[in-house]
Amino acid sequence: VQLVESGGGLVQPGGSLRLSCAASGFTFRSYAMSWHRQAPGKERELVAAITSTGGSTDYADSVKGRFTISRDNIKNTMYLQMNSLEPEDTAVYYCNVDRRKHRWYPNWGQGTQVTVSS
Repeated sequence: VQLVESGGGLVQPGGSLRLSCAASGFTFRSYAMSWHRQAPGKERELVAAITSTGGSTDYADSVKGRFTISRDNIKNTMYLQMNSLEPEDTAVYYCNVDRRKHRWYPNWGQGTQVTVSS
């Protein structure tokens, strides 16, 4: 079982990034999934979530209207399109099974660093 996040980087305020989460070792299409982030000195927080079919999504208030979560159940991959990035979005971003909906979930991956700075 593996979750591999990618797509992070350094971007200026107002810029965009697209994160990817490649899943393997479990039946990806059967699980609701989520993106989380952890900023230095802060707890990990839920950013966005998506149902197993992709038919429903929800977002933290802080990213609503700026971030879009999506998934491709053929490619076993989930995405997070991040627009209008702000310095407050700087964090390590992680993906996982939505723990609010499933008893089983894999270990956290290494995450991908997003830094928003001029």
